Amino acid sequence: MTPRRPTRNPATAQAPEAAKTPKVPAVKSAQPARAAQAPAPEAAALPVPPAGTPPRPRRSGEGVPAHPVDAADRWRLLAGEHHDPHGLLGAHRVAQGVAFRALRPCAQAVTVLAEGVRAELHDDGDGLFSGVLPLDEVPRYRLLVTYADGHETETEDPYRFLPTLGELDLHLIGEGRHEELWTALGAHPMTHQGVAGTRFTVWAPNARGVRLAGEFSYWDGTGLPLRSLGRSGVWELFVPGLGEGTLYKFEVVGPDGHHSLRADPMARRTQCPPETASVVTASAYEWRDQEWMAHRGDRPVHEAPFSVYELHLASWRPGLGYRELAEQLPAYVKELGFTHVELMPVSEHPYSPSWGYQVTSYYAPTARLGTPDDFRFLVDSLHRAGIGVLVDWVPAHFPKDDWALARFDGTPLYEHPDPRRAEHPDWGTLEFDYGRTEVRNFLVANAVYWCQEFHIDGLRVDAVASMLYLDYSRESGEWAPNEYGGRENFDAVAFLQEMNATVYRRCPGVVTIAEESTAWEGVTRPTDSGGLGFGLKWNMGWMHDSLVYMSKEPVHRKYHHNEMTFSMVYAYSENYVLPISHDEVVHGKQALVTKMPGDWWQRRANHRAYLGFMWAHPGKQLLFMGQEFAQGAEWSEAHGPEWWLTEDAYHSAGDHRGIRDLVRDLNAVYAATPALWERDTVPEGFQWSLGDAGEDNVLAFLRYDAQGSPLLAVSNFSPVVRHDYRLWAPEGTAAWAEVLNTDDARYGGSDVRNADPVKAEPGAVRLTLPPLATVWFRPA
Repeated sequence: MTPRRPTRNPATAQAPEAAKTPKVPAVKSAQPARAAQAPAPEAAALPVPPAGTPPRPRRSGEGVPAHPVDAADRWRLLAGEHHDPHGLLGAHRVAQGVAFRALRPCAQAVTVLAEGVRAELHDDGDGLFSGVLPLDEVPRYRLLVTYADGHETETEDPYRFLPTLGELDLHLIGEGRHEELWTALGAHPMTHQGVAGTRFTVWAPNARGVRLAGEFSYWDGTGLPLRSLGRSGVWELFVPGLGEGTLYKFEVVGPDGHHSLRADPMARRTQCPPETASVVTASAYEWRDQEWMAHRGDRPVHEAPFSVYELHLASWRPGLGYRELAEQLPAYVKELGFTHVELMPVSEHPYSPSWGYQVTSYYAPTARLGTPDDFRFLVDSLHRAGIGVLVDWVPAHFPKDDWALARFDGTPLYEHPDPRRAEHPDWGTLEFDYGRTEVRNFLVANAVYWCQEFHIDGLRVDAVASMLYLDYSRESGEWAPNEYGGRENFDAVAFLQEMNATVYRRCPGVVTIAEESTAWEGVTRPTDSGGLGFGLKWNMGWMHDSLVYMSKEPVHRKYHHNEMTFSMVYAYSENYVLPISHDEVVHGKQALVTKMPGDWWQRRANHRAYLGFMWAHPGKQLLFMGQEFAQGAEWSEAHGPEWWLTEDAYHSAGDHRGIRDLVRDLNAVYAATPALWERDTVPEGFQWSLGDAGEDNVLAFLRYDAQGSPLLAVSNFSPVVRHDYRLWAPEGTAAWAEVLNTDDARYGGSDVRNADPVKAEPGAVRLTLPPLATVWFRPA
């Protein structure tokens, strides 16, 4: 936007004539009767007349100000570049009494109202009004502002208030250690010095000035400049009369004098996109999930059942908001038996097709679905249904929108100053400067914020690999090595370690999960042992290899057998989650069932067999919405899952609803069988029964719980029935009984089963293996 400038040239302007010959205070009248009247209702802090109203011309014979503003100060104030507007505006003791000065653009007159005093200030031009009253102390006063159309409003003066931030807050911000940063920065309704209003604070250390603009000022920030709170880089203003629901932005003047309107980086509520203003908010929500919160950390997550349903909130049931989702989602997830949901990013983002992975407001749940308290209600409802809530968190990059974080104060602030480390080549976005203490604090506090303020049970951190490597997606010459000549981003490593350590310390029972696609060592190792400190890591290698195998025709699978066994070579190097996520069912990758070869029956059989193998394999599991009932189309955020496939009109025995029933039963048996989750991360929990039967497309292994009780999982990835198939089995078990069979007719299979417990031989067991199926057995 074009910066507003005073009408005079500051380089040549002379002080007003009044400065040479001070006169008596510009007191038009003193009418105690007026001051004794009841105060008018509190109005917006900066009421203005309709757009286009000209300022009142100076009246003949009007008095002159007794305490004029220095020309340079006046210019900086009107240009929005003054660091201490409170030093000029408001009320101050002077030799002659108390000097009052107000900046009210377009006002016709400004009158000071105090006990026993009614005094009209002198019009200094450009919206400035001043005068000196012969008072001994600064009184409790209000301003009566009159406009050309005769409209009057009585209001508090924002510039009579002391700063609202204390030294401890500023010290912690400067140190980059304010773990509840959202309580210090942003917009906060509060009562200050006995007056209700809102505190506005923003970090913009390189700005020449910052002003507040909003619907209350027709988006003109001239009348509400913020003060700089010293070396902290924080600007602050308490505005009486503004409260919840107020739309606002910060007008930031960069080092080059350019003015830009910016959304609040710490906004806890926003307008609904495509609108971009921040919204003043305060939570009034009363949580009812105390039992869940008290016990969610009773068992370490890597030793607990952990089965995740990933979804995109806006398209799971298109048209539903947070409150409506709370009526349907918990019941659906609970019926299917998942222990957790994982929500694709819920932080506010301007571009819907980004699915939330290009965030502009890190502290605000998207307004597309409701208010922050509406989102709290959804989380609360899931908790009361016994379901944990994970959210995708995106500290790897942010978009370049000129109203958001990019060059926020006119300089690279949140992004790295070196373009080779700021520009993200894949997504056209900017990467955070993890080496800057305040930026790191912004992100670490944000992780704590979601867990603390919204009772989130876990953060899945997106694109960790892109943070760890300086050469990620960059060619030679497009990146600069670290101080040791390597490609590791040590600033990002330190940030991730601090984030994980802080979240685990402050939020017991929370888990952090890394989407990390390389072999970086120690992703889930504790930070005090040199690791990154995550609780779990997505096993991208298992996902890729197993899907390559499953996409092959059965006759060719023997040449890819190692794709299914290689995961056990590194299965215990980290604490893993096995992800079939949204990334695997979009952009031409096809839905899970469509990746499978063969006709429709074979595709569904492969789909079922694969899920049975996945649920039995060491590691936790994650499944994206729509794959639980094998929809054939890729996911689209425009219309979400194809729910019609599960309706009666499209249902045949064992079709889509049959696969959904299988997922329900997989989760039920999984949760009731400690062998499938209790020793996920130690070698003692796994043993091959048959790992080299590539010619037969058969895989068999045992899972053990802490007491040594086994479960035998056998997958036959060929379309033939294998009768009397001999497998190794441990001694001491007389017979093995089917627990779950993905070929069951209820799920749409051919119903080839081991109906009775199968007697064991010394060191072996002979089974009937159904075609394209996984069967689980436990000792009878």
